[in-house]
Amino acid sequence: MSVENITKPTESTPQKGLFSRFLTTVEWLGNLLPHPVTLFALLALGIVILSGILGYFEVSVVDPRPEGAKGRSPDGMIPVISLLSAEGLQRIVTGLVTNFTGFAPLGTVLVALLGVSVAEHSGLLSTAMRALVMNASKRMVTFAIVFAGIISNTASELGYVVLIPLAAMIFHALGRHPLAGLAAAFAGVSAGYSANLLLGTVDPLLSGITEAAARMIDPDYVVGPEVNWYFMFISTFLIAAMGTLVTEKVVEPRLGQYDSNEASVALDKQKMEAPSDVEIRALKWAGVAFFSVCAVLALTVIPDNGILRHPNTGEVAGSPFLKGIVAFIFISFAIPGFVYGRLAGTMKNDRDIINAMSKSMGSMGLYITLVFFAAQFVAFFNWTNLGTVMAVEGAALLQKLGLDGPEVFVLFILMCGIVNLSLGSASAQWAVTAPIFVPMLMLVGYAPEVIQAAYRIGDSVTNVISPMMSYFGLIMAMAAKYKRDVGMGTLIAMMLPYSMVFMIGWTLLFFIWVFVLGMPVGPGAATYYQP
Repeated sequence: MSVENITKPTESTPQKGLFSRFLTTVEWLGNLLPHPVTLFALLALGIVILSGILGYFEVSVVDPRPEGAKGRSPDGMIPVISLLSAEGLQRIVTGLVTNFTGFAPLGTVLVALLGVSVAEHSGLLSTAMRALVMNASKRMVTFAIVFAGIISNTASELGYVVLIPLAAMIFHALGRHPLAGLAAAFAGVSAGYSANLLLGTVDPLLSGITEAAARMIDPDYVVGPEVNWYFMFISTFLIAAMGTLVTEKVVEPRLGQYDSNEASVALDKQKMEAPSDVEIRALKWAGVAFFSVCAVLALTVIPDNGILRHPNTGEVAGSPFLKGIVAFIFISFAIPGFVYGRLAGTMKNDRDIINAMSKSMGSMGLYITLVFFAAQFVAFFNWTNLGTVMAVEGAALLQKLGLDGPEVFVLFILMCGIVNLSLGSASAQWAVTAPIFVPMLMLVGYAPEVIQAAYRIGDSVTNVISPMMSYFGLIMAMAAKYKRDVGMGTLIAMMLPYSMVFMIGWTLLFFIWVFVLGMPVGPGAATYYQP
């Protein structure tokens, strides 16, 4: 199979017309972007230069915080502070390390990943995924695949590497089009990226960035990893249902009957390996361990005198339990992961646990490098007051245009989805946009937790049609096994219905959940910001 077959559209590929030119333009613009690490370095440098220019002209805005509020300037004005000065340079060089080590998402993500790594490297997550998909009835197999894809987001790339090729094999074995199975799994893993039943590594990652942005307006504001859990929990079932509907009513009929002569490999040699008896037994005991951990944790918060309730109010809101949720993510994956590994024979002692953790930490080199430069960008934005100035001016413009109601979130979600076409990393995109839009929408009256939930919709739904998504090339290669002349346009056209339906359906759920039913997006999460 040649590279040309993967990357170059063929005559049979739907590449004509305005849509094709749009996708070509998106790809071209995306290719113009530098590496995310370079992008943050350039943005940080740009902040320094821009602050020098605006500081020279003494640009300032009226401080929106009420008199007597913490952090409000004495004269009621917020000026742009220049970093292009002796004092600015001193602050940069002395704060370089602490900006990095104090960046909220760094420690929380690494701690959560330590626990997830045990469950992943022991084989627990892979076995659970295979058991869920391969034991589903033929009637429910599509739903099970999309649902498993969403759940797999707890363990980063596991869904891309394990579930997507497995789903294609299952569909082929059932006499269905393998690309439809691939599409269903890809939709769950990627377009449903932020939905999940459990908290995963993405939750502390995004909440840390949101908290830093919120503190431009409210220095004491706290955003925990759990603040979107209710909404993401219910979203899991909606995304699974919508993904099933699109697969069976749109994608599969459009693909038609599969002809194995189109394949580039000998498909009859492919085998799906169901979990063995040993793996099933280990999986059951891992489930017992998981529910035992949950039961113990429940005893710390459900009773009125629970030791992890708030020491003063006795409430769960603001309690050590919620503040320490990352530690519980670690425990909830590590203990069942080791139980599974011990019974399945993949882990024998503490050395195996340590090796699993170290392997995951070894794969985080790029993320840590990205965080270093992202932390400088966020810190410079705070120091210069540029984020606050842009937020105040942006909020004033929204109010002037009459876009300060819930409808503003439609535009925000669409914007996030479009930006995601060229900047595929969830953390990179949020690190750039959060310092502007979180304070801006807070000034309009909305809480950071709700803003973050809306961002997660836009960031997820266009992953499957973005050529800049890091796994897009891998999915192309997987698809080429079943259709040798598959092109980028073929894959994007196949996945576009998922993006459209998910965008509309998920946005409607957001409005109904938040603004019609008045439900919180997570434990203790407010809908409206009250200074």
